[in-house]
Order: sequence, then C-alpha cells, then structure tokens
Amino acid sequence: MTARLTLVSHHLCPYVQRAAISLAEKGVPFERINVDLSDKPDWFKAISPLGKVPLLRVRHGNAQEVIFESAVILEFLEETEDDPLHPADPLERARHRSWIEFGSAILNAIGRFYSAADEAAFLRESRSLSEMFARVEAELATRRGGPWFAGDPFSLVDAVYGPVFRYFDTFDRIGDFGILDGKPLIQAWRDALSKRRSVNEAVSPDYPRRLHAFLRAKGSYLSEVIRLQAIATPQARSA
Repeated sequence: MTARLTLVSHHLCPYVQRAAISLAEKGVPFERINVDLSDKPDWFKAISPLGKVPLLRVRHGNAQEVIFESAVILEFLEETEDDPLHPADPLERARHRSWIEFGSAILNAIGRFYSAADEAAFLRESRSLSEMFARVEAELATRRGGPWFAGDPFSLVDAVYGPVFRYFDTFDRIGDFGILDGKPLIQAWRDALSKRRSVNEAVSPDYPRRLHAFLRAKGSYLSEVIRLQAIATPQARSA
C-alpha cells in the first residue's frame, strides 16, 4: 500500500496505542499527531464525527479519507497491509475478536476503577476487575507454547492488552490493589508485553508522568490515595 498514513492521537489514549502497535508490528511508516481533547482544534472537529481519537488519515495522492474507531482501523490495516496479526482460521479469528472486545470492556472497567468517588465504589470496581482478569487467566490456560495470547505469533489481542497492562505499571506505584494477584499466566503475559518494542514505543517517554498527573487530578478516591501518598512520601516519584 502506497498511501501516506497519519495517526491522530492523544498522549494517554489506550485505543490509539492499539493502532500504533499494529502499525509498528507491520513495519508500516506513519506520522503521529497528538491533539488536546480538552481543547479540540477545529480541523479535528471537522474530521472526527465522534470527537474522539484515534483517527487514521489515509492519503492517496491529493485525496484523503479518514477512518475512525480503533477496531475499524485495526481491521483496515489487516486488510491492506502485510504481516497479518489475525489468525488465518475464521473460527480462531472470531475468538481473537471476541477477546479484543473483552479487552475494551476491561478498559471501561479500569476507567470506572480510577474514577470511583468513594472507597466502597473503589473496592467494588477492584473486585470486578479482578474477576474479569480471572476470566482472561482461564483463557490463557488453554494456549500452547510461546509468550503471547495464542502462544505464537504476536497477535492483535496482544496489541490490545499491552495498553491495558500499562495502566497497572502506574497503579502498582500507587498501591497494592491485588487485582492481578494469583494470576501467574497474566503476570507472565504482562511481563512479555512490557519487553515488546512495539508496545513500549506506542507511548512517549513521559507517559507515566502524564498518567499519574491525570489520575491525581480526577477528584476520585484514587486521587486522594495519591495525594496522601505524596504527603507521606514527599520524594515519591510520579513516574
């Protein structure tokens, strides 16, 4: 494919990271533009029907098309670029798509977790997340060989869960919430993903600091935990 690709992004968006990982795994050159979603520029509003990222701008000569929604972008890349990240078998491919959807549900649950207004809600969302990851743990137990979701090779499911586990790198520096405890297969998968170049390079080096600042400013129960942690340990790092 000879089109010029531009990924319209936000520093913290996990859905953008999926697309960046896929592009990197396929070796596809692309530009990346970050937008401030709290002050959306007019050009962004004009091309984003939902006002969200990611967007993929696809240029053919003087023409341009804009694709929105991460799932659609991933499927477009599968259909137009080499080095597929989906399995060839239709049933296995459907299974992978199902677990990608489950990954999106986990991201929604993570949002509820860090947005919980009080301790009761925070603990409830923590338990819910733990139960969701227990389902993933059971699924991982069915795989054979290799470090990835399906063993080998690296797939789009891995591209989706890399950004999921990245949240826990920051959560773990705030406190021990026990969400991934007792899940050795998930821990091993998380560790393998943390070493994958495409996963690491899907965010900028200042991502941990940005995420920590975002969580602290939420006005949530977790924000208060961070505030109290900073008081107790003034030298605690935010990244």
